[in-house]
Amino acid sequence: MNDFAGKISARGDILIAVGVVAILGVMIIPMPPFLLDLLLTLNISVALTVLLVAMYTVRPLEFSTFPSLLLVLTLFRLSLNVASTRLILGDAYAGRVIQAFGSFVVKGNYALGLIIFMILVLINFVVVTRGAGRIAEVAARFTLDAMPGKQMSIDADLNAGLIDEREARMRREEIAKEADFYGAMDGASKFVRGDAIAGLVITALDIVGGFIVGVAQKGMGFSEALHTYTVLTVGDGLVSQVPALVVSTSAGILVSRAAAESNLGRDVAFQVLSHPKAALVASGVLAALGLTPGMPTVPFLTLAAVVGAVGYTARQA
Repeated sequence: MNDFAGKISARGDILIAVGVVAILGVMIIPMPPFLLDLLLTLNISVALTVLLVAMYTVRPLEFSTFPSLLLVLTLFRLSLNVASTRLILGDAYAGRVIQAFGSFVVKGNYALGLIIFMILVLINFVVVTRGAGRIAEVAARFTLDAMPGKQMSIDADLNAGLIDEREARMRREEIAKEADFYGAMDGASKFVRGDAIAGLVITALDIVGGFIVGVAQKGMGFSEALHTYTVLTVGDGLVSQVPALVVSTSAGILVSRAAAESNLGRDVAFQVLSHPKAALVASGVLAALGLTPGMPTVPFLTLAAVVGAVGYTARQA
């Protein structure tokens, strides 16, 4: 596995350069629908991979390339928006992925699709991106404020003979990298916020432009044009916002892992199960809610039993 990663990283500069040029090509060159399907699927796959890597990362500096990767993924997502808009307005068809998100996910109900799209944008823009940006901003500020003290601590250890010159140099480099990382994350979060705003504007333009093109150029009726282009636009918006939300969540997880001792899943499981009383009390509250008249009994009592069993097992361990 390490040999494979080493071979890929040795050609990493070429792969990144080709990828960025290809992203620019997607913006300019018309894409056939099957190729757009492949690129949209790639976008979702990369977003999920980034999320999982962020969850398995112990220290943020282990994923120090994330700010640059975030900018590339944002550019990739916007280029896909341009390519899909070209197909939607030109052919009234943008591939099976967008069609599936517009028809299957929202069942062809464009009003429902618009509401879901707006909710995803609000979650991404107002909650996740703003929160992650604030965490990165505060972390960068406190990292810079703490830098002189850390430098003095390293110098004291070096003068006392506790560490050698090589170890001191490595610690100084790590402190500088940490400050640079949080500063870069603070700036990169602005791009994600701009991406969310661009998604809203592109969606509105697609609906209005599609309605005009459908009625004026393709001879569609008003209701047919509105339904066709709204479903396609909503599908395009959803297939873009889901990966955007996943990547924004990855950023939030990564910048909030400053004091981590292990990966996210292991830390959460250990810290939560270290307090079995909390699980037992939660089980009692769920059982009381389940026995309350008018409340759904089965789901509350089922979860009460599961949480109670987890708390009891953790207490006995």
